[in-house]
Amino acid sequence: MILLSVVAFVVAALAAGFIVRWMRSHAANYSEGMPQRFHHGDVPRLGGLAVLLGTMAAWGLGMAQSWLGDVGSLRLGGWVALWLLTLLPAAAGGIAEDLTQRLTVRYRLGLTAVSGLLAVLLLGLAVPRLDLPWLDWLWAGAPWIGMALALLAIAGLPHAFNIIDGYNGLAGMVAVIVCLALAHVALQVGDRALAALLVSTAAATGGFLLWNYPRGMLFAGDGGAYVWGVVIALASVSLVQRNAQVSPWFPMLLLIYPVWETVFSMYRKWVRGVSPGVADALHFHQLIYRRIVRSVFHDDASRRMLMRNNRTSPYLWGFTLLTVVPAVLFWNNTWVLMAFCALFVVTYVAAYLAIVRFKVPAWLRR
Repeated sequence: MILLSVVAFVVAALAAGFIVRWMRSHAANYSEGMPQRFHHGDVPRLGGLAVLLGTMAAWGLGMAQSWLGDVGSLRLGGWVALWLLTLLPAAAGGIAEDLTQRLTVRYRLGLTAVSGLLAVLLLGLAVPRLDLPWLDWLWAGAPWIGMALALLAIAGLPHAFNIIDGYNGLAGMVAVIVCLALAHVALQVGDRALAALLVSTAAATGGFLLWNYPRGMLFAGDGGAYVWGVVIALASVSLVQRNAQVSPWFPMLLLIYPVWETVFSMYRKWVRGVSPGVADALHFHQLIYRRIVRSVFHDDASRRMLMRNNRTSPYLWGFTLLTVVPAVLFWNNTWVLMAFCALFVVTYVAAYLAIVRFKVPAWLRR
């Protein structure tokens, strides 16, 4: 597992360095007028390609080791190749958008849906239960419901990660935290193969973060968000499906921040009569940037924006840990996990309204 992580980190870091060195001129094609743009200069958005290459290298090495004797007892057989096949449509769509800026939301959503469909058909993934007695009897009689929920998770989570991908290190660090939390629980139940895939994905993300935070020399782009979303969705559904002692609400609490950010964003746009596919600058992390992270002084405007950008992400890392810590502690207790999910929703809405109404405590405004 350690060797796979080292390979993933090195390949991703080298690929990211190559992109930074040779693709900077391509970044000039990106529009200056996007509402979610919070940086100066031309920065490549192909970090997702580096993460994908690092992940593929590590998973490929793991399969080769298993075929040659499986000295690490990881059992990374041919099913890992099916994971890669499932990942590719969504990742290709994201990277194509990063390269051309011409792939509409509809087509990208369609490609992530293809990944979800492949997961259901090739991997047999389905959410097997909700650990709620009055619903689980329905699950047993209608297995298509679990398949549909798995497809929705795999198709939707990449876009949720794309929504929170707004500042240096934000989505990447959230992905690392979630991957390691899932890997921890996978090891607790003896699922070393799943843990190996997650740890190597986290390592590949670390190779990308080497260039992304705090210098902001490379962005993940849609490709990075889609790689993280699909891999984490596959792992979440697989962990629950393969291990009956893991509550299905464990991954739900782990991912409640990007999931609820997406749901809340769709709701507030619907209230305003705006299409959910229209980008805006009213997400939670953008409000933190505009109204909390303000006291940054520097003579150079681009440097000042970079410093504010970097100071925004730690607020959201801490916000994520508020859900990750109880999720890891109570990964097999459905009722406690559900209670923390509800607590997060209430806390999120209260914090959002407080920021909008300029009622943030002074000690938070830095």
